[in-house]
Amino acid sequence: MSLLPQPPATRTLGTSGIEISSIAWGMWRLAEDGRTVAEAARLVHAALDAGITFLDTADIYGFDGTHGFGDAEAMLGEVLAAEPALRGRMVLATKGGIRPPLPYDQSEAYLAEAIDASLRRLKIDSVDLWQVHRPDILSHPQEVARALDDAVAAGKIRTIGVSNFTIHQTAALQQFLGNKLVTTQPEISPLRITCFENGELDQAMMLGLVPMAWSPLGGGRLAHPEAPRDKAVAEALGKVATEQGVSLTVAAYAWLMAHPAGIVPIIGSQQPERIAEGAKARDVRWSREDWYAVLVAARGERLP
Repeated sequence: MSLLPQPPATRTLGTSGIEISSIAWGMWRLAEDGRTVAEAARLVHAALDAGITFLDTADIYGFDGTHGFGDAEAMLGEVLAAEPALRGRMVLATKGGIRPPLPYDQSEAYLAEAIDASLRRLKIDSVDLWQVHRPDILSHPQEVARALDDAVAAGKIRTIGVSNFTIHQTAALQQFLGNKLVTTQPEISPLRITCFENGELDQAMMLGLVPMAWSPLGGGRLAHPEAPRDKAVAEALGKVATEQGVSLTVAAYAWLMAHPAGIVPIIGSQQPERIAEGAKARDVRWSREDWYAVLVAARGERLP
């Protein structure tokens, strides 16, 4: 039985020359549960020590609907201030463009303000990747592009990406950008396969975008499947996990990474051992038969 190619250890963000690990760690919950700076630093070290150099955060992370806007960035900023050498070991991504309670604002003035605020909280002069978090349908893409290109020119951001954009929204922004997009960040998991069939991953390959998959474990449903479809997907993943001696979680990451678009799963765990475990996903090998078995289970019907 022939196997699909093993994912490379690193990928490159567009033509920037910036190399990222083939799996990322996300800090959505970094500032939760009264975590201390020392505890947050242990998580950062766990990722970096496992070879996960691509770290993803956002200005909205930590916001509970009333308070906490910017808290995850601020926590990471304290970690970096305490250990400045960590900055050189990571490729750091953040996102903006959500402005509670509006909730979306990508006007030129606000984007400039949001980027500056993120840099202040992170205590850095430049971020490696800045992504528009969710599309603001009231902002013309030319205005958004102008704000982002200005930030690149000012040395505040090195590369640009989008998150939760449709293929048409991505194409429209790309049209007006001088500094072209390098990433797209949709929700992708073995339970969320829309991207495989709606053209998003095809567009990513066409434009050379790295797809970053948020919620790659289906919001935790893979770990505790209840619905028949979820159980069928977990069973198909579990077959490969058992055969190769890894957890179902690692198999799920690996399933995404086997796609030719070069999907980079974002590990959401805030436990050092789970972060380190995720790095094993690159070693899992898939046959076409096993890969498609997961897809068929996710579709809930046979392939045409």
